[in-house]
Amino acid sequence: MCDGPADQLIPAGFRIQADPGTRLAGQILTGGAPVRLLRLSAAGARQVAAWWAGEPVPASRAARKLARRLLDAGIAHPMLDAGIAHPMPDTGIAHAMPDTGIAHAMPDGAGGPGPADVTVVVPARDRLPMLAACLASLTGPGQPPVVVADDGSADPAGVAAVAAAAGARLVRRPRNGGPGAARNSGFALVSTPFAAFVDSDCVVRPDWLAPLLRHFADPAVGAVAPRIVPHAPGRSWLGRYEAASSALDMGPREGAVAPGGRISYVPTAALVVRAAAIGPGFAEDVSVGEDVDFVWRLAAAGWRVRYEPRSAVEHQHRDRLRPWFGRRRHYGTSAAVLEARYPRAVRPLYVSRWTAAAWLATALGQPAAGAAVTGAATALLARRLTGVTGDRRMAWRLAFRLASGGTLAAARPIGAAISRAWWPAAIPVAVAVPRLRLPLAALVLTPPLLDWADLRPPLDPARFVAGRLLGDFAYSVGLWQGCVRQRTVNPLLPATSTSGSPRSPAGQTRS
Repeated sequence: MCDGPADQLIPAGFRIQADPGTRLAGQILTGGAPVRLLRLSAAGARQVAAWWAGEPVPASRAARKLARRLLDAGIAHPMLDAGIAHPMPDTGIAHAMPDTGIAHAMPDGAGGPGPADVTVVVPARDRLPMLAACLASLTGPGQPPVVVADDGSADPAGVAAVAAAAGARLVRRPRNGGPGAARNSGFALVSTPFAAFVDSDCVVRPDWLAPLLRHFADPAVGAVAPRIVPHAPGRSWLGRYEAASSALDMGPREGAVAPGGRISYVPTAALVVRAAAIGPGFAEDVSVGEDVDFVWRLAAAGWRVRYEPRSAVEHQHRDRLRPWFGRRRHYGTSAAVLEARYPRAVRPLYVSRWTAAAWLATALGQPAAGAAVTGAATALLARRLTGVTGDRRMAWRLAFRLASGGTLAAARPIGAAISRAWWPAAIPVAVAVPRLRLPLAALVLTPPLLDWADLRPPLDPARFVAGRLLGDFAYSVGLWQGCVRQRTVNPLLPATSTSGSPRSPAGQTRS
């Protein structure tokens, strides 16, 4: 990747808003994922409060640096145009957008790029009806030019005819090289400042591009991804499950994208990238996980990546069991490859040692010991925070929220780790130790049941849980296959720390 801009600070005139999980109490600011606690100066606290009230970032270097830190930590987000509404397709699922109660506005004086500054690259391999639907949504008055990269299709004449009918340029690869190689071949024809990569099984909405381009008013932003939503309601129970819980859907909350964050990566089913940031482009030596690798290399080079759910691109989800299962298994094979390139970045669970000890004691039938461990962790954290906050009562409130609340919240990622990675070990343990059967079953069922309660999909809990566990099983098959091929167990091991809260495991998709 090409290095990010020399000036990494937020431009003066930008407006930022608090993430829904952010709290400002006096001079103590908490928020982000993993949760961070910042003690601000009196002037800094006044400045943050002014930003939350809608004032722009001033020209001072200290203010611009603080604003960048808040954005990178997920404590704040840039404020965009409020007049954009994105109704979701009628799937029977309520997709609520976060309501922060703050109006969105463009940074003062920032126009941002437009469609004329973008070229769309569509990697394609056969699937002519899907390609035709994709190009039909991309072409028309006021739309950017399109390049179709034929990745060794069995019917190159058919791909050429579909591209010509849509007025798109065509570049053909004689042999299939995978999605990364196809995107690189298409990008070689791009001369505009921005490239939008859109997969051939996607259909874009007429207003999809504008919300993404607004983020590039920040010169440090290298890429922005929209939300991926279903193209049509699911016809079978599996289709309805996929519409509600697609592995490509990063959810309704915007955020910074970086390893270890709440949003650790975004799929490249649709992604707008600053051309100056692309450098050598996508990895061509991997057939899956190239999107994660691309985003992480952007971040390592100093570019910021944003997820913008106010823009939505529709994806033609798989709803037949065999291809759906195969795709989930294929996703799992990427973990070992990514872990080799980014050590400790692709683990099934990120958890503090205090939390791990509390849950282990509880699972072994000693809930009192687990509660004692959590109590000790809370007390130690409160002691440390008292020195930071200078307020003992505030320190205890924060410690209880971070330590005790984090331990309870860890049930979700622990259960997901069991079903996505550890079930080959968990099942023999449950058979050998009867008293562990109920705790293990409860942990495994907790994540899908909580997700069902959050999403309220047009699917009963039993079938939703069945879909989740089947998807986790498919992912785990690929995960173990990848570990065998790469001769490593690292993607199966948890990552623990002496402090901190559970993180969303990088490289994993929600299934």
